[in-house]
Amino acid sequence: MGDFMFMGEYHHAIDEKGRLTLPSKIREQLGYDFVVTRGLDHCLFIYPRVDWQRIIDTYKSLPNTRDARNFMRFFLSGATEMNVDKQGRINIASPLIHYASLEKDCIIIGVNDHLEIWSESIWNQFMDENEKNFSEIADNLFSSNLNL
Repeated sequence: MGDFMFMGEYHHAIDEKGRLTLPSKIREQLGYDFVVTRGLDHCLFIYPRVDWQRIIDTYKSLPNTRDARNFMRFFLSGATEMNVDKQGRINIASPLIHYASLEKDCIIIGVNDHLEIWSESIWNQFMDENEKNFSEIADNLFSSNLNL
């Protein structure tokens, strides 16, 4: 895993050509060589190259099961190597825009080793549906090992 941790929530707009500005703080951590792919829950995942390679190495070690094959088909078929342009933007491919239902307002969040890009409306729905459960989720995941 890289020597950094992504965190925070950033609000940015995607334009009609699929260009989305990444915050300068994120660009500094991410560098200029990274991968964007379909994520879970109808968002996109962005991985720095070093962490993407770790995922590929893990995949290569999995047994050749239907679940592993199907997940990697889903995950890798949408994967796109990207760079940031001079204005600090990435150009997201239309299949990924469609998958994540990205329109104008987007949310970029840091989630430890990767970033996620969400449609603002889907992110708000996710938060509304889950905020009441976060305490219970934390209890289930961490029991008494974490004081939140």
